[in-house]
Amino acid sequence: MRSATDGPEDINVKIIAIEEHWNSVDIRDALERLQHDARDESIAFNTTGDNQARLEDIGQGRIEAMDAAGIDVSILSVVTPATQALPAREAIALAREANDEAAEAVGAHPARFRAFATLPTSDPQAAAAELERCATRLGHVGAMIHGRTGTRTLDDPAYDDLFATAARLHQPIFIHPQIPSNELRDVAYRGLDPLTDLGLATFGWGWHVEAGLSALRLILRGTFDRHPDLQLVLGHWGEMLLFWMDRADGLSAMAKHLERRVSDYITTNIHITSSGMLQERLLRHALDFTGADRVLFSTDYPFHRPGAAAVERFFDAIPGPSDRSKIASGNAEALFRLDWPDAPGR
Repeated sequence: MRSATDGPEDINVKIIAIEEHWNSVDIRDALERLQHDARDESIAFNTTGDNQARLEDIGQGRIEAMDAAGIDVSILSVVTPATQALPAREAIALAREANDEAAEAVGAHPARFRAFATLPTSDPQAAAAELERCATRLGHVGAMIHGRTGTRTLDDPAYDDLFATAARLHQPIFIHPQIPSNELRDVAYRGLDPLTDLGLATFGWGWHVEAGLSALRLILRGTFDRHPDLQLVLGHWGEMLLFWMDRADGLSAMAKHLERRVSDYITTNIHITSSGMLQERLLRHALDFTGADRVLFSTDYPFHRPGAAAVERFFDAIPGPSDRSKIASGNAEALFRLDWPDAPGR
């Protein structure tokens, strides 16, 4: 917890980080058993350095890392691609187990952790049912999903019950990046060298285009007209979409079935988080296109590990104590309906 200062007034600010990854050992093993053509190559990043050990620690080691960064609360989410690359039957069982494991971690450290649900999107109805179980029985505060399951995109009508459930239960959906399909990679992301190909298809470009496109397709499909209470979260300062909003708004004239302009949905149904990219220029750009009440903080742990000084510099760059408080924790508390134990200390 840090102190934000503006003149004589001191404001104690809780810092909540909302995109903090972990991994189930059973999900990790299941993904590694997949045949090469079905495997998500980006799982290689999960074993770089000490990432694997950090991902699998949702106990005291995780809390020590949070303390070192000055973070009070982490919202835990299973790392890409979670269960979405797995066959339906296996995905259903492993998602349920992972959600139970995350709930146990939250129960053990209720002042420090909350969790997003992992959903078996290879079975859309099972995904909706698991979201409801996580929200009503486990206390999860939303869900993290990825934009495509096999060849089925998130805006496919098969997922409408999932989004209806999310809207009804006030469970925000975080759309996390995922690697493009092999077919798209063949024509757009390969032909350099294998390592560069992988980087181009993931953190260098492809991940972010995929996630932003998923959100844009949901808008164009009329998802928010059917479910106006649905809220999405996009990482990495909006996954390209926020910065391209003026151009994307040109689609409003073509999508005449929509009740509002594309930009209206972006600024009222989508929240933006930093994902460890704590550059002041990105913050300023985001605030130019959306309000401070739509911006959230996250570190994308363990792939980014900003120290306490970097976190403090980020918040110091936010103009005014009110906006600092919103972005540090107020927005997350409101969006995810967070409450705390009677003595919410460390």
